[in-house]
Amino acid sequence: MCDALGLPPMNKRDFIRYCFLGAGGLVLGSSRLDSLSKLILEHRAFVSAGDGPGKWSKEALFYEQTNAGLKCLKCPNECVLGLNETGICRNRVNYEGKLYSIAYGNPCAVHVDPIEKKPLFHFLPSTRAFSIAAAGCNLRCLNCQNFQISQVSPRDTDNYDLMPQAVVDQCLENHCASIAYTYSEPTTFYEYTLDTSILAHEQQIKNVLKSSGYVNEQPLRKLAKHLDAANIDLKSFEDSIYRNLSQGRLAPILKTLTILKEEGVWLEITNLVIPSWTDDLDMIKRMCDWLCAHGLSDSPLHFSRFIPLYRLPQLPVTPLSTLEKARDIALRAGVKFVYLGNIPGHEAENTYCPKCRKMIVERRGFTILANYIVGNKCSFCQEPIPGIWT
Repeated sequence: MCDALGLPPMNKRDFIRYCFLGAGGLVLGSSRLDSLSKLILEHRAFVSAGDGPGKWSKEALFYEQTNAGLKCLKCPNECVLGLNETGICRNRVNYEGKLYSIAYGNPCAVHVDPIEKKPLFHFLPSTRAFSIAAAGCNLRCLNCQNFQISQVSPRDTDNYDLMPQAVVDQCLENHCASIAYTYSEPTTFYEYTLDTSILAHEQQIKNVLKSSGYVNEQPLRKLAKHLDAANIDLKSFEDSIYRNLSQGRLAPILKTLTILKEEGVWLEITNLVIPSWTDDLDMIKRMCDWLCAHGLSDSPLHFSRFIPLYRLPQLPVTPLSTLEKARDIALRAGVKFVYLGNIPGHEAENTYCPKCRKMIVERRGFTILANYIVGNKCSFCQEPIPGIWT
């Protein structure tokens, strides 16, 4: 398989690491953190957030009292929690009649990434994103690539002591243009994401959300005021597949896409093509038609290759031919910028002008080899290229 892709020989584990984590290094405990200060590394230790208020806890936003318990209104799960119960996301708890987040200032993953890794191809190319994640997720995806941190509680992970202001300080120290809330599900550590993003904007740092998009409208609109870009995983275009693959629903994700567009957040979309699950080409056509009908034809669409892991190890790697067919369908539907992910060296990593068809950004993995966009326009024909380029 590696020979076919033009890669050096490697075993399955190394191939998965290459495809999902890329040249930027490992998410957890990486030695590639540049000048990340000793302060964080010295404070890296197991943090037991406990069941109630404490240094790494904060009262949650968006919940209400009901006769059955506290109802969390942050995401479509709308968990109802009795005393000391924890929500599906594993990081919100009912403590003495108040709802608390126990994922505040205690990220389990801290890393400096190329922005292209998110993936964001039309947003500040070649810049770096200071990336953080706290444990927890409100979905249960069978294909989760970061299940070690997304499918557990902050009580179960090794965590950094990194409050919002410290995140901003470290972002500046590492010369990053943005902070990325990523790896697990940033809307589950909502209060941490929100407070950090507000402080980041005060220092002219951009905010990037990498998310499943499974969040309610009011919390999303509040957060979107402080976001600059987002990549949302549109995992399928069938509600039944969402329910069986991820234990979620399709409609809230589609709502998230339209809200981010309305709020002026630069939006890119990822669709992981999983054999026997999300590789139906008729469904992909319906998805692309919907995107174009809802004003999202300018939003880059990334079809990503599935690599078998977590609860779907028996499935094959997505055939290249399937991904290429999906890309052709999207382009014919009117999506202007369609990329193929986890296939380093493929021509569909590059950006092509929708008018003159010339290559205007050449990529290899997360590296920009050439950029012919000048003043947000194609340098060959002067066609405006949607995105935030400088």
